[in-house]
Amino acid sequence: MNIKAVIAVHGGAGSAGYFINEEHRQRYLNGLINAVNAGLEVAKQGNALDMVTEAVTTMEYDGSYDAGKGSVLNLYGEIEQDAGIMWGKDLSVGAVASVKHVINTIRLARLVMEKTDHVLITGNGAEELAKQFGLWVPYVELINENKINRYKSLVRNLRSRYEKNADLAKGFGLTGTVGAVALDRDGNLAAATSTGGTILKWPGRVGDSPLPGAGYWAENGICAVSATGIGEFIIRAMASLRVVTLVKNGIRLGDAVKQVVDYVTKMFGSGNIGLIAVDSSGNVASSFNTEVMGRAWSREGMNKVVVAHHPNDPFP
Repeated sequence: MNIKAVIAVHGGAGSAGYFINEEHRQRYLNGLINAVNAGLEVAKQGNALDMVTEAVTTMEYDGSYDAGKGSVLNLYGEIEQDAGIMWGKDLSVGAVASVKHVINTIRLARLVMEKTDHVLITGNGAEELAKQFGLWVPYVELINENKINRYKSLVRNLRSRYEKNADLAKGFGLTGTVGAVALDRDGNLAAATSTGGTILKWPGRVGDSPLPGAGYWAENGICAVSATGIGEFIIRAMASLRVVTLVKNGIRLGDAVKQVVDYVTKMFGSGNIGLIAVDSSGNVASSFNTEVMGRAWSREGMNKVVVAHHPNDPFP
């Protein structure tokens, strides 16, 4: 095959109000560029699975997103992360949920895929796996003063407004889930999604990010998809698998992701979903119904990374 590797990433769909200032926003966008470059670098020797793992790992370490170091706090002021990864060659899946002591949650999800007989491991079982493979870190590496102060402010707001958690999260724009989709030189597809979840979520709540078909899907010969937004709606729509099904039925990738976002908007309103995807021909597409969604992509030999944030920004 004469295929050039392609990767696309997102840094979450949400409100522009998430960003403190322009410097904060640019740091967030630069992190997406770094993730794409990291994915393309490993494409030289690795496959699509390696590409999405490295890209998401880069964003988990960055701290600008609701994943890894940047994960938001639940209703009890704790970190609980979810992640999932899928290999389009044989539909292998690995996922973890309610993880408290890991920065690179996507690597833990991949370990579930490659080192266990399971698809999804949660809570203490995932923590024990992290310890066995050197991914476990002390809780203090994930908690800082800024997170605690924001948590206290939001709790006060929650008590005064009596809103549901998901609505509160939408209002503050805190939906910075990260994800990546990739096509490698051999035509293999992969997808990965990682998140700290919705701010002030109920402890033990699991969103779409670790669930195949909802938060991600990859299938060779078709496409790879990663989702972001309010997980409860993405799960109910089975958004990622819905995109794949449309592409299987002959719908162009760009039209497929838009149709799914339009479907979610019709069913559940706006401000709740964003999608990125790449197909087996290397076409990249995105769609979202939020104010902004950070996204970036590149292909081997392009010598640049295309990064976008607002709905009208050129992409791909």
